Amino acid sequence: MPMLIITLMLFLMTTPCSAAEMTVGKFSAEDLSGWNDKPFKGKTTYELAKNDEKNVLKAHSVKAASGLIKKLSVDSKKFPILRWSWKIEHTLKKEDIKTKKGDDFAARVYVVFPRTFFWRMRAINYVWAAKMPKDSFAPSPYTSNSIIVAVESGDEKVGTWVSEERNIYEDYKKMFGEEPPLLGGIAILTDTDNTQDEVTAYYGDIFLQGP
Repeated sequence: MPMLIITLMLFLMTTPCSAAEMTVGKFSAEDLSGWNDKPFKGKTTYELAKNDEKNVLKAHSVKAASGLIKKLSVDSKKFPILRWSWKIEHTLKKEDIKTKKGDDFAARVYVVFPRTFFWRMRAINYVWAAKMPKDSFAPSPYTSNSIIVAVESGDEKVGTWVSEERNIYEDYKKMFGEEPPLLGGIAILTDTDNTQDEVTAYYGDIFLQGP
């Protein structure tokens, strides 16, 4: 998805936020307000659905890549903890982080740190990988300004809900060696355009939390 970084940068606008805990996505309340669909290559279908007796966001991708993006303007030092839950039906066996043809994942939570010029934007992809070892990270094959982090790996937890928590402030400093600019947005991406695969993923509520 070579246009992914540019599209996210052009989309993000300043929206002030302040709270001890900030709700980014409240899918359990059947609420998609503030989330916008952004196609990159084809279209992943995102819809509110029931899964395991709870309201969630369902993503279904068939040889396509598009995301749901929520605009923010947040100091990640004040809200460093990102929490979410997700579930996938299977991983993508053709995943290969070293090549553009393998840059697909069944589920991603994409954290975007925009700057004045799009080529200086930074991003962290938290993914459910097939082959990347858990907790490993590597630059995107499209740009070193986007780092991919394998929060989950493999099929052991496929079909079950998994809760995640990351310190995006510390992750950013570790991966880019600098203080982060304001967090400009969070995106959900289930993409299969490069691997020409098909997959279904589910996303639970998303929160930012103070230290």
